[in-house]
Amino acid sequence: MNERDILFGLHELPGIGWKTIEAMVAAKALKHAANRDADALRSAGIEEGKAARMVRELTREWIEERKERYRKLGYRVICRYDPEYPALLAETPWPPWVLYVRGDVKWLASRLSFAVVGTRTPTQYGRKTAETLSRKLAEHGWCVVSGMARGIDTAAHRGALSAGGTIAVLGTPPDRVYPPENVRLLEAIAESGVIVTEYPLGTKPHPGLFPRRNRIIAGLALGTLVVEGSASSGALITADYALEASRDVFAVPGPITWPQSAGPNALIRQGAKLVTGVEDILEEYVHMINLQNGGSSPAAAQSVTPRPGKPVRPHDAPAGTSWSEAAHLNPDERSVLAHIAAEPVSVDELQRRSRLDFGHLHSILLSLTMKKQIEQLPGFLYIRS
Repeated sequence: MNERDILFGLHELPGIGWKTIEAMVAAKALKHAANRDADALRSAGIEEGKAARMVRELTREWIEERKERYRKLGYRVICRYDPEYPALLAETPWPPWVLYVRGDVKWLASRLSFAVVGTRTPTQYGRKTAETLSRKLAEHGWCVVSGMARGIDTAAHRGALSAGGTIAVLGTPPDRVYPPENVRLLEAIAESGVIVTEYPLGTKPHPGLFPRRNRIIAGLALGTLVVEGSASSGALITADYALEASRDVFAVPGPITWPQSAGPNALIRQGAKLVTGVEDILEEYVHMINLQNGGSSPAAAQSVTPRPGKPVRPHDAPAGTSWSEAAHLNPDERSVLAHIAAEPVSVDELQRRSRLDFGHLHSILLSLTMKKQIEQLPGFLYIRS
């Protein structure tokens, strides 16, 4: 067995997580698992129980049987160091070790991908806006990334499919479709776009899978647009991951009386770029692509190199003003900031100290990050900027 097979096999084993695989890769211990050498695995820092399990279960027959199950479903297995692995995703702090992919993998190589996300319960305005913006992005040669959920995600995929390609990032394993009413949409994406998940067959569905997959949505894209969402919407988690990966954040404004507008309006207040038309997105990347003739083809999109993303400075801040000078913190932001110092602190510890509910705390942390008061480290740790 080669080390790629072992990487795949480790990812398939329940109880072997991202950090264990990271430790094995860093210690060059994949070869020890390939050689079924328990002593060498323990010497590399793998705990005894996990080492014994790897030696016992990672057989050639078991790995080939697992591969065949994906082939029968029409899925390819792409590992972290395969040439087909998406370059933008590889640049993020927490890239998946293995992706299960169905459809046209050329879309994963696109350097012009943009995420469109939002609430599962949109208004007609939000649904139409997501569909229209996604269609126009596709017309300009961009690949639209979203999460296949009800509402805004579904509208984004439909709009993109009408004019180009789209990437659907699932929060479920390949053999489960959620929501079930999107079966036909998923098949259409398999024909004209690409479906991606990091969850192996046998993964039990639970709500925690969906926030985690949001890092893939943000990681595959140069920027993330939030169309609608409440103040505690999962779409804000995607925006948070975009910031962590140094990507751009955009938001569509909405009426202040609509609950679905609370999230995007807060993002705009915190510095995200306001979007009222596709031009507001395209002008941020005009250096990457010649838009004079109305866009570019996906083929041309492959050859460009993205600039590093950056959060947008507050619109009312004069030129030369730093983020710290421009950041006017409200009492909640100042209170949370007081609990963050030079040493990393976890979000769980911040919730314990601040006694705020998770949704409100997450919104404050996102605001402080965009105002450059704090930095987010991998694993949802925070330090002062």
